[in-house]
Amino acid sequence: MNKENYNKLMEATLAKEGTKEKTLLLHACCAPCSSHCLTVLEDRIKIVVYYYNPNITEETEYNHRAAELERLVEAIRKEYPGSEIECVVADQDPGVFYEAVKGLESEPEGGARCAVCFELRLREAARMAKTQGADYFTTTLTISPLKNAELINEIGRRIASEEGIEWLPSDFKKGEGYKHSVELSAKYGLYRQNYCGCPYSKR
Repeated sequence: MNKENYNKLMEATLAKEGTKEKTLLLHACCAPCSSHCLTVLEDRIKIVVYYYNPNITEETEYNHRAAELERLVEAIRKEYPGSEIECVVADQDPGVFYEAVKGLESEPEGGARCAVCFELRLREAARMAKTQGADYFTTTLTISPLKNAELINEIGRRIASEEGIEWLPSDFKKGEGYKHSVELSAKYGLYRQNYCGCPYSKR
């Protein structure tokens, strides 16, 4: 059975809705991953970038990534006049992450612990999207070659159904999206971390 092409689904959805008529809450894990996503979306839909990552348990790291994301959003707003991008940074709350993954500490990277982490962040993103009055929510996580885009989209769709808001399917790594994010990271001088965020991935 052929896998769904989530990038094509995203393109079809955006084309159907027209430009600037809807609002998207984009869950962002970091500035480098957000860079390509924002440049692809900024002239097609209003964007609220939401930095919510309780898996990043080190305060210095959390704040560094948040500051870099805010700097990137400001740079894109200046470079693309008319961009309607807002940035919301959640307070750090590592206790929520530790509680969610209790018993999964020894799981391999990319396994059951990661799926729980995706769900934790995407559910909060869906709820924030409703609070912000957004029409859709999605995440930058699908840009990573190390992340399972199919799993992320499955979780996103289920949460969308449960929370009563639309999920925008995506696979941002398609069309050399990840390569573009690396190029944009260099262009904007972004801090590129070498681990996802949680202490287990760092280990």
